[in-house]
Amino acid sequence: MSDDDAAEDAATVPPVLTLHEVTKAFGPVVATADVTLALRAGEVHALVGENGAGKSTLVKMLAGVHQPDAGRLEIDGRPVWLSGPADARDAGIAVIYQEPTLFPDLSVAENIFMGRQPTGRLRRIDRTAMHQAAARLFERLGVDIDPRRPARGLSIADQQLVEIAKALSVQARVLVMDEPTAALSGVEVTRLFAVVRALRGQGAAVLFISHRFDEVFALCQRVTVLRDGRLVSTDPADRLDVETLVRRMVGRDVAALYPRAEETAEPRGDAVLQVRGLTRHGSFADVGFAVHAGEIVALAGLVGAGRSEVVRAVFGIDRYDAGEVRVGGRPLPPGSPRAAMAAGLALVPEDRRQQGLVMDMSVERNATLTRLRALTRLGLLSGRRERDAAQAWAGRLRVRYGRLSDAVGTLSGGNQQKIVLAKWLATSPRVLIVDEPTRGIDVGTKAEVHRIMSDLAAEGIAVLMVSSELPEVLGMADRVLVMHEGRIAAELPRRQATEETVMLAATGQER
Repeated sequence: MSDDDAAEDAATVPPVLTLHEVTKAFGPVVATADVTLALRAGEVHALVGENGAGKSTLVKMLAGVHQPDAGRLEIDGRPVWLSGPADARDAGIAVIYQEPTLFPDLSVAENIFMGRQPTGRLRRIDRTAMHQAAARLFERLGVDIDPRRPARGLSIADQQLVEIAKALSVQARVLVMDEPTAALSGVEVTRLFAVVRALRGQGAAVLFISHRFDEVFALCQRVTVLRDGRLVSTDPADRLDVETLVRRMVGRDVAALYPRAEETAEPRGDAVLQVRGLTRHGSFADVGFAVHAGEIVALAGLVGAGRSEVVRAVFGIDRYDAGEVRVGGRPLPPGSPRAAMAAGLALVPEDRRQQGLVMDMSVERNATLTRLRALTRLGLLSGRRERDAAQAWAGRLRVRYGRLSDAVGTLSGGNQQKIVLAKWLATSPRVLIVDEPTRGIDVGTKAEVHRIMSDLAAEGIAVLMVSSELPEVLGMADRVLVMHEGRIAAELPRRQATEETVMLAATGQER
């Protein structure tokens, strides 16, 4: 059955679960207002919107973590009240988060049946029965995971499959998937989609939340758009396109999603960053390139091609076995992030939560971490100077926050990314290295991050960008360096870089 046929069939089925005009506020902030959403058996329903649009609040209401202030939830047309996660589970609702939380030292089967282990004589756990039941669940999902193996060491993709198996074990009828592909490779996404389609075919109602439009159109039959906590629209996916979704999400056309000026005939300035013959055994070999002042250069390629490893070595996080890095013509000592910073390099890492921010620290402290020495007087940190500096950068980057003293973990993903940028831009870098600058953030914030990068290049900063999103690479880069199996396979100026030329080089094919 095609996705279109599935959508038509699902539309005739009464909803399994309905959120009816639900409203939820946290103090003066209204997170959702009068939102109605219906999930039907045999349908994958996308929920899209900018960071802060209310998606997470809806998910937490479905999970029983939050309760609506007004409106109601209905299951099979009957009102229900979910006072906690246990109520949601008993109602047949399961939530699969972007980063599942399993007990690492327990087996896969023990994680699936935690608190519900089958028992035999003398009420002892029947491990054979538990392993067999887990194996049947994985067989139903069409995946090969050993129920006896420890959960520790499982990939994010396999952890999500364990969570899905757990949902099936409690006969969940509604599956909520919150950004499930953000940390997955292309192969893992394909496998996850096959599992979701199988669940849909078995009659599950799936709510799928993603910032990636290609995934929405590939997997979902219906799409609901939220903006500022309110319902904008719900439509069949085959009646929508990317431009329409973007306009509904942000309330305006985003014509300047990639605000790069037309390519100039020559680089705008001198070569600020020069990499020659850089080699790290087992990761990359003989990598060489230059980034000029005022230029954005993209490192493209498939997952595992060595892009992030190269920029980590350039910044001094990882040591390399051969080659050299020069900044402004001067050699940079290897393996020293301190020396890289002193030379004018800044690195915005791929994982902002683990490597870019201290989540329990305040917004202002995170924004000024790289400049604390400059903000001290007589050896004491000036709270006023720190606050003024953070406020200035938050204003320039259009960060949305409650108070600068709030923990940075309370911000949306896109605003967290802006704080990481603020922290490094405060050092007045000559070279800005950004690894996956817009991963996991909404389209409106993505446009703002692109604007920031374009403005920085216009100010003469050399920008080296790693990105897995081809539209971003093609829309932002003056030159594209394509990596394949640890080597530079092609260097493409803007006018020659297309999806076809980049993918041919990324897969090692002749151009």
